[in-house]
Parts: sequence; C-alpha cells; structure tokens
Amino acid sequence: MKILWLTWKDRRHPQAGGAETVNEELAKRLARDGHEVLFVVGGFPGGVNEEHRDGFKIIRLGGRYSVYWKAYRYYKKNLQGWADLVIDEMNTIPFFASLYVQERNIMFVHQLCREIWFYQMRFPFSAIGYLLEPLYLRLLRKNSVITISESTKKDLERFGFLSGHINVIYQGIDIEPIENLEDTEKYPEPTVLSLGAIREMKRTADQVRAFEIAKRSIPNLKMKIAGDSSEEYGRKVLEMIGKSEFRDDIEYCGRVSQERKIDLMRRSHFILVTSVKEGWGLIVTEANSQGTPAVVYDIDGLRDSVRNEKTGILVRKNTPESLAEGIIYLLSDLEKYAKIRRNAWQWSREFDFGKSYRDFFEKISKV
Repeated sequence: MKILWLTWKDRRHPQAGGAETVNEELAKRLARDGHEVLFVVGGFPGGVNEEHRDGFKIIRLGGRYSVYWKAYRYYKKNLQGWADLVIDEMNTIPFFASLYVQERNIMFVHQLCREIWFYQMRFPFSAIGYLLEPLYLRLLRKNSVITISESTKKDLERFGFLSGHINVIYQGIDIEPIENLEDTEKYPEPTVLSLGAIREMKRTADQVRAFEIAKRSIPNLKMKIAGDSSEEYGRKVLEMIGKSEFRDDIEYCGRVSQERKIDLMRRSHFILVTSVKEGWGLIVTEANSQGTPAVVYDIDGLRDSVRNEKTGILVRKNTPESLAEGIIYLLSDLEKYAKIRRNAWQWSREFDFGKSYRDFFEKISKV
C-alpha cells in the first residue's frame, strides 16, 4: 500500500510532541510490513527538504501555516493518483484533503483546536480561527476519522461527526516500562518535573507558580524543567524563574536527550501537566512507565491518560493553587502516593505500539 500522510510537523521539528511520536511509530511499522509511506510536513530552520528515516520518506514544505497551501500544490503537481490512501492529520488544523484528493482518504485527529487558538495566535486571528473552526468541521463531518482518545471523539461528535465514523485506536508508548518499582531510585528530596516545549498552550508558568505555593508547605521541594524555551513565552518563563524567591531550587535543564528525559521521569516524584488541551497526554503515560505518577489539569486528553486518584491526580480547578494542592496532597500521604504510583506503572504496561499499530492498520484498511 502507498500512503500519503499530510501533517504539519515531524518528530525532528522543534515543537514536536506526542502526536509526532505516534505518527512515526505507526509509520515505522507500516514500512516494516512493506508499505510505502510518504510524509508531507512543514519545514523548520535547519530542517532539510527531504529525509529518509525508519523506512519512510519525509518532504518538508513551507512553514507552520504555508504548509497547507504548499502541500496542496505539491500534491497536484507531483502526487495526484500516486497513493492508495491519503491520511489528513488534524493536529488542530486539517489539510482538507477530502476536498481535492482523488484517492481513498481518512482523517487522523489528535485534538480539535478550540481554545488553543487564543494561546497560539494573536488577536484578531485567534478569534477568527475560533469562529471558523465549527464551520470547517461541519464541512468535513462526513469523513471517516481515526483518533486516540474518547475526549476527542466526544469533541468531534459535538461538531456533527457521526459516532460510527470515528474510530478510537489504542495508544502506545515507545519507552520500555521499568521492570519493577523497587529498583528505581528517586531524587533524595521530593521533586516535581515539567517536561516538554515551553509554550503558552502548555501553561508552564502555572507549574512554576504551583511549585512556589507548594514549597511554602514543603520546604525541601525541588523542581526540574526540561524543554525548548526559544519562543517568547519560553523566555518569559525563564525570566520568571530567575526572579523567583525559590530560583535556587528550580533547575532548568534545557532541551534534553531521550536518555536524559527517561532519567528525569524515572527519578522525579511526579510530573506536572497543565496544557490547555491534549489529544491524550502521552508524556503522562511515558512518565507512568518509569514509576512516576502525574498531577494534571482536568482537560480533554488528560482525562483519558489519568484515572483520578487511581493513577494520578486531576486537580479540582485548573489553577496553580489547585495544582499546588495536588502536589501537597500526594506528598503528605506517602501510602497514597505509593499506591497511585504502582497503579500508574501497572496501567502503563498496557500501552504498546504493536497493539496500536494493529488497531490502526485494521481501521485504515477498511476505509
């Protein structure tokens, strides 16, 4: 099978996250089984125009917003009639492939944009995007869809997509879960972890404020932050840390390697996630696999990756104050913490890209 996969970024993009991990783990397995996969994605500074990786090919065109038009032009000029299946990935914005491709096609929707518009774009473009989204979703509502969570499925149904056309696939992780909890060594002092690109929609500043509030109750509390801070919001967060009365207890690690990422997840006591919206919240399940539960905001996606008070904590309100309450709650009851930690680790062992791939391939074969 020849598969054309349209998405706005690949795994080497500076803003790559969980969606790109899912995409390329699935594509790698497709290639292994003899299928030909071609990604058309947006470019980024330093990114080459063409790249072969793990058996699939990547073509980078334009940038964050121009990629949609350039992908259409590239398809019309070079790819029309080539593919057996076109995957239109909607990671906030779709490529509208069903309106112009001749081939069988399916949408792969990680999450809808909705309130993210107000965190990623300036006014009035944010308001325009927010108002237009329901209109273009209505235009696409008859499409077949694959998604990764019940939260996104419900979101799509609210905008007119038919339940029977929405297929939720298993989630997977590409990190091997630890063998047992007893052999893992945590940092000597209680440590909270913030991991991922420092962007406004991730609300990293809320995590820093929550740490400052919790530290007044837990004097030996430490914080580690890892992720790209090159955007304006990232620089503001670093400035905020520099002015914090607890700056000596906050370590900014910058962008980290996979090995360092795993070490941070394994040794921290829990991870904080405060996104505006997620498709699933892959970083939560990855941390769980290393024996680390999460304290998170109660939002789409994180409601799927966290079972409240069983594998982690969904806070009462999406505020730094409530996040701090969750931190204090877990650290003040070590028996409760140990139980949640074990539950999270055991649940993470069910998430496997082999199972995810089999589910995914079954769904795309029926388009």
